[in-house]
Amino acid sequence: MTNEPLIEGLRRFHDEVMPTKAELFGALANGQSPPTLFITCADSRIDPSLLTQTDPGDMFVVRNAGNIVPALDDDQTSNDGTAASIEYAVAALGVAHIVVCGHSCCGAMTAVAQPELVDSLPSVARWLDRSGVVANGESLPELLEQNVLVQLDRLRTYPSVKAALDAGSIELHGWVYDIGSGQVRAYDGSTFAVLS
Repeated sequence: MTNEPLIEGLRRFHDEVMPTKAELFGALANGQSPPTLFITCADSRIDPSLLTQTDPGDMFVVRNAGNIVPALDDDQTSNDGTAASIEYAVAALGVAHIVVCGHSCCGAMTAVAQPELVDSLPSVARWLDRSGVVANGESLPELLEQNVLVQLDRLRTYPSVKAALDAGSIELHGWVYDIGSGQVRAYDGSTFAVLS
């Protein structure tokens, strides 16, 4: 059984998009040098390229439930695909920016606040335990912001990120995207404010 909407989308991509972007894809076939690592949720309502209006090759994207940056172990490593992707983006690709982008209506953060929601999903529950976010009665919007800040703090502990920060070659950004309005609030060092 095939997924006809996806197959039809592939046909349109090949017939309509590829001809208009042949030069771009030709260049990308020889390598990548994205300026930005974009860490966001796996939620189907988030489309990083649509949100930022970027082309293929502009962002190295890492997605997982809750846009979580796993904590490193005592030996400064993590047995995790997210950690490996962060290290590769920073140390091998030399990204200049890392964006951690949370979003409204986040099921992962809702489950952090109400763990019983994932009682029948043990892998999800174990993953969310790794978030580092502790719910103490905050509203969901407050929890979303807390999550982004926790993940930014964790990024600073990664050896590759710390070295790039010390060298002044990278900047970290925290965003919360509102699905309904399309508005993005960015952390400015003290609070989250709407990006203009």
